[in-house]
Amino acid sequence: MKRVQFSSPIIPYLFLAPQLAVIFIFFYWPSVQAIQSSFYLEDPFGFGATFVGLQNYWDTLTSPQYRGIASFTAFFTVVVTFFSLSIGLLLAVKADGVIRGASSYKTILISVYAIAPPVAGLTGMMFFDQHIGPFVRFAALFGWDVKVGLDYNDTAFAMIFVAVWKQIPYNFIFFLSGLQGIPASIREAAAIDCRNGFRRFWTVTAPLLTPTAFFLLIINFTYSLFDTFGVIDVMVKDKAANNPITLTYKVYMDGFRGNDLGGSSAQSVILMVIVLVLTIFQFRFIERRVHYG
Repeated sequence: MKRVQFSSPIIPYLFLAPQLAVIFIFFYWPSVQAIQSSFYLEDPFGFGATFVGLQNYWDTLTSPQYRGIASFTAFFTVVVTFFSLSIGLLLAVKADGVIRGASSYKTILISVYAIAPPVAGLTGMMFFDQHIGPFVRFAALFGWDVKVGLDYNDTAFAMIFVAVWKQIPYNFIFFLSGLQGIPASIREAAAIDCRNGFRRFWTVTAPLLTPTAFFLLIINFTYSLFDTFGVIDVMVKDKAANNPITLTYKVYMDGFRGNDLGGSSAQSVILMVIVLVLTIFQFRFIERRVHYG
């Protein structure tokens, strides 16, 4: 294997400098500022700050409202991740078996991913609109009066529905690529050894997809926790007190609308710790089941 040689030892660091600068400016510096602010009670207009130690963390962790939002965030993350991955895999398996018109099927399924999260939230609100929403009319046939934005459970259902719909194409793309990367010789051998398609999938195809599935698991957890902000912001209609929200949205509500900068910073630090623990758990325990070919 030929190694790349540079005329000067400084050149590799110059190539890395822009990326390192972006990471420092947009990740490390804000993180340090959030940790520092979490120990202070700050004036929203910048006239001063009072050191309060761990009081912001104590107030956050002992708040029944925060614990309720944390519980919903855990439920929301698990449900959105499960259905996004499951439906994306199902569609990928079906699309992989299509011979005629395969490009048309793939284009239709992938096109949704081009929609920005706020636009997806707005589309979801139209889908669940009290007057013109097709889902509302369909649910009315079964006696379900859907009131998104007014009823807690209905809003939660709509948020999960739109979040899953938005993420399915991303999972579909990667699962389909993983399926098409499986050698034809392995598929033919599996078809000869096992006639049952379902069993063949779980014993041969699924283990070969575990690297892709592990990658998507991390991406979907991140998406559910952070990237659904735009969807939630549109769907709660500025009535977060009466609707389900996630921890990320509560950080925004308390910091930018409630002007509680110290409490908001403490919540963001807690959220960073949660993400760190989840990441360590995924790489230490779940990755052990991943089979790399």
